[in-house]
Amino acid sequence: MAGYRKDRVAEDVRRELTAIIGELKDPRVQGKVTVARVDLNPDATSAKVYVSSMEGIDAAKLAVEGLGKASGHIKREIGSRLRIKFAPELKFIADDSVEYGIGISKIIDELNEKKSKSESDDETQASDEEGQAAQE
Repeated sequence: MAGYRKDRVAEDVRRELTAIIGELKDPRVQGKVTVARVDLNPDATSAKVYVSSMEGIDAAKLAVEGLGKASGHIKREIGSRLRIKFAPELKFIADDSVEYGIGISKIIDELNEKKSKSESDDETQASDEEGQAAQE
């Protein structure tokens, strides 16, 4: 399978998995579960699906357990929705990329707040110095 086709099929599988996960009624999979990445092997017979949750790695592991139980149903749905001859075997893996990204975002927000606070303090000092110079 050519590289570009493999990437296209992997992206299609990721998109359909996201939709299928939203339709599942398993309570372990409910919540803010996202498919972070799909790695398809070269012959498209199997795929590693990295699942992440905004509630943390424990919720992602619980979701992986539920998705593993529903993998037959999910595989059949992917095959019919994508109209591919052989749907890949899916191996679900818990991933903490969303949680990691949220942590990085919080750090950036804190740095931006510190920067804006220090800039406003610098402006206040500069205006105070100008005021004192004008009085003299």
